[in-house]
Amino acid sequence: MTDQGDPLARIANALERLSPPAPVPTDWLAAPAYVWTGSAARAVDRLDAPALALLRGIERQKETVVANVARLAAGHAAHDMLLWGSRGMGKSAVLRAAVKAAQQTHAGRLALVQVAQEALSGVSALFATLGHVDRRFLVFVDDLGFEEGDGNGPRLLRSWLEGGVEARPGNVRLAVTSNRRAIVARTLSEQDDPINPRDAVDDRLALADRFGLSIGFHNCSQDDYLAIIAGYAEDLALDWEQADALEWSKRRGARSGRVAWQYVVELAGRAGRAI
Repeated sequence: MTDQGDPLARIANALERLSPPAPVPTDWLAAPAYVWTGSAARAVDRLDAPALALLRGIERQKETVVANVARLAAGHAAHDMLLWGSRGMGKSAVLRAAVKAAQQTHAGRLALVQVAQEALSGVSALFATLGHVDRRFLVFVDDLGFEEGDGNGPRLLRSWLEGGVEARPGNVRLAVTSNRRAIVARTLSEQDDPINPRDAVDDRLALADRFGLSIGFHNCSQDDYLAIIAGYAEDLALDWEQADALEWSKRRGARSGRVAWQYVVELAGRAGRAI
């Protein structure tokens, strides 16, 4: 028995009380989604995603993503995906919606794991863990971009995608969204490579080419913008006017799926509705 009168024993007991409790091991079979912090995972009890039918103006992209995610959930061969292009056009939304749809068809067989860009250095440890779990995982990196001179980020991506010692296991696929197909900035000067600057550009584009699917999301036309609003408004039983919707986009300085949804939120607020 510890002598409570011993000063060293009292110090040891106090330090033990101050130390944080041991982290609870992650149950990788329990939740539809997780957030990876770089060293640990947080379970997400409910995957928030729009209904696939409400994602309009991106039918071809949606079909491609949904089919690939369904293959992954079913245990079939599936591609890593790069979703690139215009802001606010549903890149991350369609990924979440595709995963949610696949989970309804293949209950318990697929989970989404979102990784923040600052947690990328810990993804190799994540892969090592997921490789031993009897489940399929889509590891999702949203809005990825690397600064000039960042050689570590592209190196990690190449290793994960090309079968290096840190490559993702067979039950895991990567999905990355970015505003540029090349992922990293493409503004190069002669000083970047005085022998052949074009080689550096080609190398960065080759990084994108390592994804089995590279899916472009392009600027929203006026017709697509109005169709997106019409879909949401019909689903939520909201009245709206085309001229008002167009004025909203002019004030925002853009037309996109995101701007369309913001207009729908405005409509609901005007009507005294919660959505």
